[in-house]
Amino acid sequence: MKQPPLVPPALCGFLLLLALVFTVSYAVGTATGPVAPGMHRSGTSGDGDGGGGGGNTGDMGDMDMRHGSGG
Repeated sequence: MKQPPLVPPALCGFLLLLALVFTVSYAVGTATGPVAPGMHRSGTSGDGDGGGGGGNTGDMGDMDMRHGSGG
């Protein structure tokens, strides 16, 4: 009598599909880079300035931070 497989083939297919989705998602996220203003990649930038970030320091500059309090 043939013994049933230890792991069902459907579970293996699901796990393979899940790994593929995460891999594609990671690749797309890495290719697009940061999406919010002022965010910088971690690690070295590879643009020759030693990973210092160069000109943009991520500060708000002269942006008006006064928000209405509703009163």
